Amino acid sequence: MMDNKALKDVFAKQQKQNVGEELHSDSEHIVQLIGFVVGTEEFAVPILNVKEIIKPIDFTRVPGTPNYVMGVFNLRGNVYPLINLRMKFGIPQTKQDKDTRYLVVNHNDEIAGFVIDKLTEAIRIDENQIDPIPDTFNEQENLLYGIAKQGDRLTTILRVDNLLKRTF
Repeated sequence: MMDNKALKDVFAKQQKQNVGEELHSDSEHIVQLIGFVVGTEEFAVPILNVKEIIKPIDFTRVPGTPNYVMGVFNLRGNVYPLINLRMKFGIPQTKQDKDTRYLVVNHNDEIAGFVIDKLTEAIRIDENQIDPIPDTFNEQENLLYGIAKQGDRLTTILRVDNLLKRTF
């Protein structure tokens, strides 16, 4: 079932931010994101790619897939892959707790669930506050879009299209 309270809280925060920013946003290019935590790091994906956020449900393991693919899960009659972002990012595994969620995202009809440690907030940020990924990162899978600067906080923005590419 959908975690309605968490989702409503995220959207309520976003609406409060909208009220204050509407006066100043005529020339700004605002990016809307959903923030979440994996390990000790904060990440975000574009809000338009988030299909829903649910509490963990049963899943079925699938043999012959990479270790970060936990298996598949059934969401209202549709079966989607379930990917553990801790394992995909090389972060040590921990036991799921009350904050664990499945972030169900889509891009061009590709849909998957990603296990996240905690949902944080809806983020509205000007494009000018997003820095590109430094060239020194040289990441092979091209999962990172940029780094959002919010005061003293840095949030890594992920590329949903590349997260959803199946390599298995």
